Amino acid sequence: MTVTSDLPVRGAAATRALVVDAVDTLVDGVRHVRFVDPDGAPLPSFTPGSHVVVSCGTDPDGRPRHNSYSLTGSEFEPDAYEISVRLDPAGRGGSRWVHGLVAGDVVEISCPRSAFAPVLTARHHLLVAGGIGVTPILSHVRAAVAWGRSFEVHYTFRPGDGPHLGELRELCGDRLHCYHTPDEFWAALGPTLLDSALGTHLYACGPGVLIDDLVARADAAGWPRTRIHYEHFGVGELDAGEPFTLGLRRSGIDVEVPSGVSALDALEGSGVAIPNLCRQGVCGECRTTVVGGTPVHRDLYLTESEKESGGHFMPCVSRADGNRIEVDL
Repeated sequence: MTVTSDLPVRGAAATRALVVDAVDTLVDGVRHVRFVDPDGAPLPSFTPGSHVVVSCGTDPDGRPRHNSYSLTGSEFEPDAYEISVRLDPAGRGGSRWVHGLVAGDVVEISCPRSAFAPVLTARHHLLVAGGIGVTPILSHVRAAVAWGRSFEVHYTFRPGDGPHLGELRELCGDRLHCYHTPDEFWAALGPTLLDSALGTHLYACGPGVLIDDLVARADAAGWPRTRIHYEHFGVGELDAGEPFTLGLRRSGIDVEVPSGVSALDALEGSGVAIPNLCRQGVCGECRTTVVGGTPVHRDLYLTESEKESGGHFMPCVSRADGNRIEVDL
């Protein structure tokens, strides 16, 4: 049954209004946007690999739209937050909105957050980027250079593409390796995975197929999962899933989640508001405690160990393994 709840709305993530200082085209289809404090103050520092959630107008149904984008600039008391966004004509509209920004626009942006930080005890950092997945890798490179860490970068992109290629060349020198085809990419990276020194950590960002293949090859090469770190662009299109009941333990009500409808949408349709931003399983804002049943995790935020514990799930994308799951709401 569908119900209306009088549960209180939990607090939303902190955001700040920043001003678009500059917009540039890096390569065809990729815009680089620089946001600054309206009073010119430095912005809070962030961990390399961090992203911000940008308020990107509204979707066709009039709901606020939020997209997560990696920060590409310097992390220590920066004078700007910088993102690079590839236009996705088939997407939800966030990239089109960002590509329409001009200098002087005011945009609500969340505080930086990271689930893709460098491991400070690593002896060597093996950084892999595919296309626009270079954005968090660039942040890692800046920090590695600043702190004198051992690293190398493997960057694969189509000829004529390669966002931020000039910056990477300047920062990396001969530690940057570029590829234009899958064959030459794997011909070089395969041996690297086998020959990396003990204590090396692998970081990757790019299309899902690249990440999946890379993780499989690293597994086959004997890499412990604790030394493999990756970040997808987003969860992409998901199957409709089976219907299930979402039990709200504290309020004592049930919310029915039909096939093809997210648990988050079902909650909101029943008058239960919980914090959310990206609605893509990336930002972690809607993380909800599970107190009964088993979730089917489809997010990109929780770690493998967190997913195995089953203590939380992301209602924006994840579902129940079975006909019922109960949460602490």
